[in-house]
Amino acid sequence: MSEVLIKSGRIVTAVDDYVADILIRDGQIESIARQISSDTAEVHNAAGLLVMPGGIDVHTHMEFDLGAAQTCDTYETGTRSAAFGGTTTIVDFALQKKGETPKHALDRRLALAEPQACVDFSFHIILTDITPETLTELPDLINNDGISSFKMFMAYPGVLMVSDADIFRSMRKVGTHGGMVTVHAENGEVIQVLIEEALAQGNTSPKFHALTRPRIMEAEATHRAIRLAELAEVPVYMVHLSAKEALDSVVEARDRGIPAFAETCPHYLFLTIEEYDRPGFEAAKYVMTPPLREHECQHALWRGLRFDDLQIVSTDHCPFCFNENPYGIQRSKQLGRDNFEQIPNGAPGVEFRIPLLFEGGVNAGRLTLNRFVQLTSTAPAKMFGLFPRKGTIAVGSDADIVLFDPLKSHILSASTHHSNVDYTLYEGHSVTGKVEKVFLRGALIVDGDRWLGSPGMGQFQKRSASGRVM
Repeated sequence: MSEVLIKSGRIVTAVDDYVADILIRDGQIESIARQISSDTAEVHNAAGLLVMPGGIDVHTHMEFDLGAAQTCDTYETGTRSAAFGGTTTIVDFALQKKGETPKHALDRRLALAEPQACVDFSFHIILTDITPETLTELPDLINNDGISSFKMFMAYPGVLMVSDADIFRSMRKVGTHGGMVTVHAENGEVIQVLIEEALAQGNTSPKFHALTRPRIMEAEATHRAIRLAELAEVPVYMVHLSAKEALDSVVEARDRGIPAFAETCPHYLFLTIEEYDRPGFEAAKYVMTPPLREHECQHALWRGLRFDDLQIVSTDHCPFCFNENPYGIQRSKQLGRDNFEQIPNGAPGVEFRIPLLFEGGVNAGRLTLNRFVQLTSTAPAKMFGLFPRKGTIAVGSDADIVLFDPLKSHILSASTHHSNVDYTLYEGHSVTGKVEKVFLRGALIVDGDRWLGSPGMGQFQKRSASGRVM
C-alpha cells in the first residue's frame, strides 16, 4: 500500500480555495484535512504553492500520420512534455482511414499509445468514412469502449472533409447514445477556391495560408454545424475556435438553450495575424488551422473565457519541426517551402498551456484562480466524461495533482521544453508561475527539472457521456 502526503498547500479547484493536507493512498485521494499525520507516507511540503488538479488537454495530435506529413512527437515524448507542463491526461485522436472501421482505428491507436504514454489518455475518433457499418459501430464504441466523442471535418476536401449529410447522420446516431460530436468548422470548399486562386496568381508564401482562410468562413461553418446539431438533438463542440464571428454564433445558440460548446487555444489568445509578416519562411512556424486572427478576435476570446461563452482551453498540439533535420522532410514545415498549401498545418504547445494561461489570465486579472482551474482541468473532465475521477481534488478522485509556484518566473524556450519539436511559438516569452511537481495517480512524475515517470505508466481512460454535464 503506497501513501503520499502533501502538506500545507493552498488547494485550488474550480470552486474551492483553502489550505489543507492531502493524503493519497493507492493512487486516489484518501482524505483532506487541516492537519494529517502519517508515519508511513512519502511527505511533500507544499507551503507557499498552489495545489491544483492535473491539467486535462482534450485536443492533441501525438504521432499523427496524415500521409504526406507526420507530427514529430511520439506518444512518449509528447506526453512527457505534457507532464512537465502540468497536464496529466490528454484526449488524442484516432483517425478512421478510408475503408477502415472506427473500431479498427481505435485498436490501432491503442496499440501505439499504451506502451508509450507517460500520462493518462483517451481518444476522440475522427470519422472520415460514414458508411452503414460505421454508423452501426458508434453505439458500441460509446457504451462499451468508453469513446463518447467523435470529430468530423468541414474542411480539407478530398482528405478529411465529410458532407453535411454524413455529419447529420452521424450526429443523430451519436446523440441517441450519449455521445457528442466535435467539429472542425471551416467552409472547406470555398476556402479551396481561394487557395487555388492565390496559387494561380503566384502567391505561395506562408501568409497566404491566413489570407485564404478568412474569419467569415469559420463563422459560416460554425453556424451551419450548430444548426445541424440542433436538428439532430445532439451536443456539439467547436474545436480551436479563433474568430469573433464564430464565437458570436456559439453565443447566440447558447442564449437559445442549445448545447453548443467551444474551446480556444493559447496561440489565439497570445498571438495575432501579424506573425505572418515575418520575413522569408519564418512565418511557416505559425501556420495552423484556423490561422491566427486580428487583435479584436483576441479580445473577444478572452471575454468569452471569462463569461463561459468558451468552456475550455486546449492546445491543438500538432507539432511539425521547422527544420528538416533530424526527423526528415515528412515531419517538417519545409515540406511547403514553395507552396503554402503544402505546409503541414499545426503548431506545438502542450507544455506551455498552463503557465501561459496563468500569466495571461490570472496574473493579468482576466481570470480568477477558480476559473483558471475550471478551464484547464474541471470543464474538460466534465465535458468529456472523466469527472469526478479526473478534474478535481476530492476524496475518491484520482490523485492527479500539480504543485505550482505562482511567484516563480521563467522563460519559455525550445531549448528547455521536452517536446521533439525544434521551436516554440513563444520563444523568449517571460511568465510568472511554474509547475514544480506533478503527481499521476499519486506517483511523482515531475520534480522540478527531473523526470521520474516512465513510458507505459499512462492508462487508457474509458469515458462516460460527453457534453451532458457542465
